[in-house]
Amino acid sequence: MMQIGSQGGYKMSLGHRIAVIGGTGVEDLPIFRDFRPKTVITKYGIVKLKQGFIGGRTVLFLLRHGPNYLAPHRINARANIMALKQEKVSRIFATAACGSLRREIKPGDLVVLLDFIDFTHNRIQVFEPADKPNFFDISEPYDRKLNQMICAAGKKLNIKVKKRAVYACTEGPRFETRAEIKAFRLLGADVVGMTQVPEVVLAAEAQIPYAAIGAVTNYAAGLQKKVSGEEVSGFMRKKAGDISRLLSEIII
Repeated sequence: MMQIGSQGGYKMSLGHRIAVIGGTGVEDLPIFRDFRPKTVITKYGIVKLKQGFIGGRTVLFLLRHGPNYLAPHRINARANIMALKQEKVSRIFATAACGSLRREIKPGDLVVLLDFIDFTHNRIQVFEPADKPNFFDISEPYDRKLNQMICAAGKKLNIKVKKRAVYACTEGPRFETRAEIKAFRLLGADVVGMTQVPEVVLAAEAQIPYAAIGAVTNYAAGLQKKVSGEEVSGFMRKKAGDISRLLSEIII
């Protein structure tokens, strides 16, 4: 059961099994270093997790890109989310490296993702494509209560977290062109990345509340001279401490 915490945020009961999905640059977050490996077999593939306890709660840590780092367009999101569903997690918190489309959102900022615009074109977004489609609502893909938890934790720890950002998801693995970034901005996107779709969509289909902390690593094409993968992963590692503290506060 969700409970309202002393800081106005939301806390979870000890019975909840919580999952954290770590993206680029957060492969070795300090709070998960003592976790033990766990293998989950799903109909979509085998998933390697780590499992441990934080504050008396069972926590599962999943590397989105896998142990050998799959490119964004090759991530087996169906296996990842199904593994967490089979493990009966009740909440998912994720991290997502992203580029900024707006000058006021600066490299180093953390943002709470509010919504997304999907520009992918070659990804399976449901568990069972079939003649009879499984229609499900995704008008609010990121859980409001979990977003409030992230913001409350940031306030308590004096870690600035911007409360809302719309995420444009591209296919990858290439970065975007200047014209694409201009178009995304005109359509209302604030940040851009390659991994939220179909992950957040599958979480919605699986009926697992999901929230994501976007870590802004750079300005997107046209707002800075050049974008590189090394810049993204390096910047994420610099933010690993703040992300660890936020997650620890949320879980405990």
